[in-house]
Amino acid sequence: MRKLTYYVGATLDGFIAAPDGAYGFFDPFLTDDFVAFMVSEFGDTLPTPARAALGLADASTTRFDTVLMGRGSYEPGLAAGLTSPYAHLRQIVVSRSLTTSPDPAVEVTAADPLDLVRRLKREEGLGIYLCGGGDLAGQLLPEIDELIVKLYPVAVGSGVPLFRADFSPRTFAPAGTRAFPNGAVVLTYAKASGAPAPTAG
Repeated sequence: MRKLTYYVGATLDGFIAAPDGAYGFFDPFLTDDFVAFMVSEFGDTLPTPARAALGLADASTTRFDTVLMGRGSYEPGLAAGLTSPYAHLRQIVVSRSLTTSPDPAVEVTAADPLDLVRRLKREEGLGIYLCGGGDLAGQLLPEIDELIVKLYPVAVGSGVPLFRADFSPRTFAPAGTRAFPNGAVVLTYAKASGAPAPTAG
């Protein structure tokens, strides 16, 4: 069965973007070695124009073939005229307010996110990349099989949280750690099967 992977950058205090959705404060940590790692390990998650700039325009996808976005994750590219940001992937925007797609390559749906992901998982193919944001990730938390956090050494105080959901503890098992000289750490977790939810304390 296909896996749903939430691959995202986050601050030390658990935010993936500023209150207005901006994330340029992560840019100072995009050092050459860190970018090279992201390209080699997670090249499928790069927007199509970035892949072209890095010489990956004709490269096959190896990890993901589908990307899920909330409206907040889709709109920054749309505002810049990029209607199909991940043209190398099947693109699905989950939104109740965006009723029509600006691009025939982008599917817009108001379907229940959990039902959508469960249906996608039953299909043949590579993995499903959850691009964000916090609201969609919160709704999909029960179906996230893998959590990969690019943890940047910065605290911002407020913004878009990694997950926005009701209190409902979910356990993940550590599956990998990669540290970089720029202070960033890439943390990989897998959904823990049968593990009890943590108690307060």
